[in-house]
Amino acid sequence: MTNPRIARVLAKVAFILLCIVGSDAAVAASDPVKIEWFSWSIFRMTSPSGKVVLTNPFVTNPDSPVKVDDFPKVDIIVVADGHQDEVGSAAEIALATHAKVITSFEMYSVWFEPRKVPLEQIVRSSPGDWTKGDGITIRNIGSIHGSGTADKLYGGAAMGFMIKFENGLTVYFAGSTAPTLDMTMWGRMCKPDVAILQMSAAKDPQDLVEEIKMLRTNNPNLKTVIPHHHRLQVPPGGTTPADVAAAVKAAKLPVRVLIPELGKSYDLTK
Repeated sequence: MTNPRIARVLAKVAFILLCIVGSDAAVAASDPVKIEWFSWSIFRMTSPSGKVVLTNPFVTNPDSPVKVDDFPKVDIIVVADGHQDEVGSAAEIALATHAKVITSFEMYSVWFEPRKVPLEQIVRSSPGDWTKGDGITIRNIGSIHGSGTADKLYGGAAMGFMIKFENGLTVYFAGSTAPTLDMTMWGRMCKPDVAILQMSAAKDPQDLVEEIKMLRTNNPNLKTVIPHHHRLQVPPGGTTPADVAAAVKAAKLPVRVLIPELGKSYDLTK
């Protein structure tokens, strides 16, 4: 006859195992992350479990089809640096949605605190830190870029972000970084599947070719590259997304350059 105490313990273990199996089954590698581009550097990524990550919400840029009220649900906002086109309306969206904001230590005191965003909503961090929660891990990495605010105050270190979702997909949002040999290490360590790389009109398409090569170091996962930070109507002589796609094709790199349409949703999977 089974000891009642042992039976209770076995039942509890079975319940825990069921919860673990159920959690794993709830989000499979085949479940997509949905990504939308709203001009400039504004991307909304919705995880398989419905978590919403927003990047650089510069909703007042000349091409923007959105405003603060168009983001009623946001769980995490990543702010790459203190420039106005990076921080954008992050404070207003954070106040409206209670989203967590991942940014530098300095950006809290010079930008978010004066705009009354509660400290508990701010993840003050530096390159090399990471944030974990609800199945999503965001690793801060370095960026070769400035970080002064519109108020001419120092916004701390510029950063990029490696965002790993519940389905195992890792998206590298590079912020506004120039090429750096550190990308070789990040490719090897973080193995991003998708890279969202800065491509302003003044940038050489070969810069992105080299960035892709470095991010593929010991990393066959990288299959999709998405340009950002460009105007819808690129000035004459400026670099266009099509220029980047042509340069990547000429380099015979085994990645696709996804040139997103404004507001269209795309599925990203492992």
